[in-house]
Order: sequence, then structure tokens, then C-alpha cells
Amino acid sequence: MDTTGRDPDQHRDATPEQGPPAAEAPVGGELLGAPVGRTSRDRAARDAALLILAPAVVALALALTLAPDAGIGLLVVAAALIAPVVAAVSLLRRRPRVVTTADRVTLLRVGLVGVLASAAVLILVEAIPSRSWALAILAGVALLLDAVDGWVARHTQTSTPSGARLDMEADAAALLVVSLIAATTVGWWAVAIGAMRYLFVAAARFRPALRGELHYSLFRRTVAAIQASVLWVALLPITPVPFAVTVTGIALTVLVISFTRDAITLERSAQPEARR
Repeated sequence: MDTTGRDPDQHRDATPEQGPPAAEAPVGGELLGAPVGRTSRDRAARDAALLILAPAVVALALALTLAPDAGIGLLVVAAALIAPVVAAVSLLRRRPRVVTTADRVTLLRVGLVGVLASAAVLILVEAIPSRSWALAILAGVALLLDAVDGWVARHTQTSTPSGARLDMEADAAALLVVSLIAATTVGWWAVAIGAMRYLFVAAARFRPALRGELHYSLFRRTVAAIQASVLWVALLPITPVPFAVTVTGIALTVLVISFTRDAITLERSAQPEARR
């Protein structure tokens, strides 16, 4: 399993977006392979600060107005900061420290995931309903931006390995948070949809074969797209709960099949190499 691929439709492929090599992709009038000046570093620092500040302000407002007590309020703010802080650290560790337009779309998605995480805390303590139009719209935008950043990267020819990693982690975080929110309606087993990728990564630490490269799969892409769509439908206030439970259960079943299929493929691919 390789976590360097930028693929807006799934979380396990290792194929980067097509475009010029990272060292040649133009970004803001500079080449990624060229020296990056102080201005670029300052912009990256500014983007990282904004990434943390924006969801923190929204979460603080939610905490002050909706949290039942100060302890829950702190949890609301802390939950909002987890994904943005991780992404900001990743951004500042880049060499060269360049942020592309596609990256900024991904960072916007990370910020929205932070706000959704703060909302999830409030839902868990029953301070806000688990389904509302505001929540559904916010989740819908966060999930939709998954496709937008990939499109921007391709059309601006600014695909980079670091951008691919950021995109993949944003995808995984968004799916985990949305699955957590949906679980309050359909059942806690739905969290498995968002946790599946992390479980796969954890299993790869013990099974080296699972770290191998997976080739393109239309089935895998389709299954991954289904997960986000089904979870979003489950958040809609107009969706009957029995229907939401049924389609989410079907989506999880298909996802388990997809991961099992990939695991078997990787194990079989590793066997000939082990015999050499």
C-alpha cells in the first residue's frame, strides 16, 4: 500500500494525477525544482495559520453558544483542530515549501472537516440534532471538494507527491468524521466505513504484503465514491431512517468486499517475490 497517490475517488490507489514531473510543475510563476524564496515560505506559513485559525474560530463560536458546559466546549474546539493541525504541520514540513491552488482547495476541505468534527461532538452530547440541512450542506461541500482539488491539480498541471498525500489524508479524515455523524442515525457499525482505511494501514504494519502497490481498479473507485454518497444521503433530514440504514449497510458490505479483494491481490502478488 502506497499513500502517495492523489486520487479523488478512493483512498488506496498509488497512482498520482497525470501531469509534469513534480520538479517541473509551475507554481505561482516558479518551478517546483527552482529555489523557493521567502515569499513562498511566508505564504505557506500564512496558509497553515489560516487553516488552524478558521475552524478554531467557528468551533469556539459553536462551543460558546451550544455546548452544555465548559468541558464539552473544550472538546468541541479540540476536535475541530485535530485534522487542521496535522495538515498544517505537513504543509510546513514540505521542501520546497510551496502551496498550489489544488492544495488550497484541499486545505479548505480540511478546514470543513474540522468544523464537522466539532459538530460531531455536539451531536454526541445531544446539543444539536444528528441530521439537519446545515449539517448536510456542510458535509456535502466537504465531500464534493474531494473531486475539485484533483480536477484543479490536473488542469493547472500542479500535481505533486506532497499534494497527493495531503489529498489522501483529507479524504480519509472527511470520510471518518462523516461516518461518525451518520452513525448516530443508522448505528455505530457505520463508523467502520470511515475506519476501514485506517484499519488497512494498521494491518499493513504487521503484513508487509499489504504495503504493495495496487493497480487501477474501476471497481475500487466506484465503491469508494459510493461510500461518500451513501453517508451524505444518510445525513439528509428527508431520508427515512430505515432506508438510510439499509443503503449504508449495503455500502459497508461492498466496501469490505473491496478491501478483502485488494488484500488478497496484494498477498498473492507478494508470494512469488517471497519464493525468490
